[in-house]
Amino acid sequence: MAIRTVVWGENVHDQENAIVQGIYPDGMHNCIAAGLNETDAISATSAVMQDPEHGLSIERLAQTDVLVWWGHAAHGDVDDAIVERVQQRVWEGMGLIVLHSGHFSKIFRKLMGTPCSLTWREAGERERLWVVNRGHPIVQGIGPYFELPNAEMYGEPFTVPEPMETVLISWYEGGEVFRSGLTYQRGAGKIFYFRPGHETYPIFHNDDVKLILKNAVNWANNPANPWADVSDAPNRPADEALEQPLEIKGPRLHKDGEAGLR
Repeated sequence: MAIRTVVWGENVHDQENAIVQGIYPDGMHNCIAAGLNETDAISATSAVMQDPEHGLSIERLAQTDVLVWWGHAAHGDVDDAIVERVQQRVWEGMGLIVLHSGHFSKIFRKLMGTPCSLTWREAGERERLWVVNRGHPIVQGIGPYFELPNAEMYGEPFTVPEPMETVLISWYEGGEVFRSGLTYQRGAGKIFYFRPGHETYPIFHNDDVKLILKNAVNWANNPANPWADVSDAPNRPADEALEQPLEIKGPRLHKDGEAGLR
């Protein structure tokens, strides 16, 4: 079965900026989805912030294996209830791929629990992305490095938690470096942060970028059934059908059958 993927786009620059419209006449979200659909292993559709419920209804998210997120100019306009909804699905096992300025999105900061801030410069400089974990599934088919001729610089410090794995590190003409491919897990959901994607450059037309995104969707997909009760798992009584007999020795704070915070 193909991996059911939704590419979420803020769709602000796509409508308002003539340069972006020239590079992505159908919108960045549709360009990214088209690149993913180059393989039969992925079935990608798109959603935008202007859709009802931002295109991320409970029903649609329930049928989503991997969500790809691009945002920049309107992070604050994303409804908090939708952010909570996406977080719940990540906990349950939905994969999440966060692109470029999505580092400052509500959902990424919420899942990371840190400011997710960085330094930046927009000068159209060359970016060289070094593969530092060559055995990782996300970079299979990529050489020792690849280059983007024009990019917005992102520099350290990048105030995110220490990742599970650092897959890519970027170098720029100005001398800065940046951890540009990072993996995390929250609950049962895998998360990949991928730095490239500035809207005024044709980055999502780049073959190496498209290959990494395909690989990332495959990596982030969790074929297991959703961990549907993950949010209240620590706060319910344990199963009393014990294989090993247990004698209760201490005072009990809760009455039989009563749940509560520990």
